[in-house]
Amino acid sequence: MKKFAVVLAVLAALGAAGFWLLTGPATWAMLRGDGNLAPRGVRSTENGRTMFYAGGCASCHASTGQDDKTKLGGGLGLHSPFGTFYVPNISPHPRDGIGSWSQADFIRAMREGVSPDGSHYYPSFPYTSYQRMTPDDIADLFAHIKTLPPVEGRVRDHALPFPVTIRRTLGLWKLAFLDGQTFKPDPAKSSELNRGGYLVEGPGHCVECHSPRTFAGDIPADRRFAGGPDPEGQGGFIPNITPDASGLKAWSKGEIADLLKTGFTPEYDSVGGSMAAVIRNTSQLTDADRAAMAEYLKSLPPRVSPPKPKKGS
Repeated sequence: MKKFAVVLAVLAALGAAGFWLLTGPATWAMLRGDGNLAPRGVRSTENGRTMFYAGGCASCHASTGQDDKTKLGGGLGLHSPFGTFYVPNISPHPRDGIGSWSQADFIRAMREGVSPDGSHYYPSFPYTSYQRMTPDDIADLFAHIKTLPPVEGRVRDHALPFPVTIRRTLGLWKLAFLDGQTFKPDPAKSSELNRGGYLVEGPGHCVECHSPRTFAGDIPADRRFAGGPDPEGQGGFIPNITPDASGLKAWSKGEIADLLKTGFTPEYDSVGGSMAAVIRNTSQLTDADRAAMAEYLKSLPPRVSPPKPKKGS
């Protein structure tokens, strides 16, 4: 029995050491990261502004209770099956925001979901999509954010149940669902379609809301963009944006682009809810970028929407 207890203790120690190693941010960076955290040259705040609106940063990070969408003090609560996540202050305030961050800190957060102090961020921050962005575009976005007004005040902690509060476990989640790859243009496709693919898959992170998720919080590859239950669990349904009959099959490229500019559907209905905030951002993009996004959405494989939940269920 004594030897058996020793063996169990050794196995437990090895298991704990393996867990600690596999869940560390450095392990993910070694296995998946591209290490390109230091783009050189003068940054383009104009391109950063484009990335800011393509990414809809203000939709989540604008300070709650006020109308100035350049004040990124955060505070919005995002409800989910895992608890409520409160969006942080990302204004350039040196203490309460990201004003003391380096460019490399920002790129690492966006592409690897790791904070400057080495902690994992929860994927309510959609770095699973932002990893598709190039480090140069992320650096330009950071340069643009630094031109915005600093906002004082830190946001409250997330309201999460145990064991979701154990951030270290996110290391295993990342090893399973974060690949560290930037968007790869298809040389057989047009430059417009590739531009649209980059904006939709990367900064636009459209797949994050317009797809169903598994119990683990990941998106099944064969259900991407097919729509699904509102991820905030409010009983709503996020629409299918593939060219399926249950999605955008009947829509023209021009109609999709017009929606992204005006918020009006081909039937002259206006979008509401969180999509209204998306339109406030996409309306700031160029006509060419909106047309490119529409071109890419029309090129997606058609996928049938999952069943909508019954009312009252």
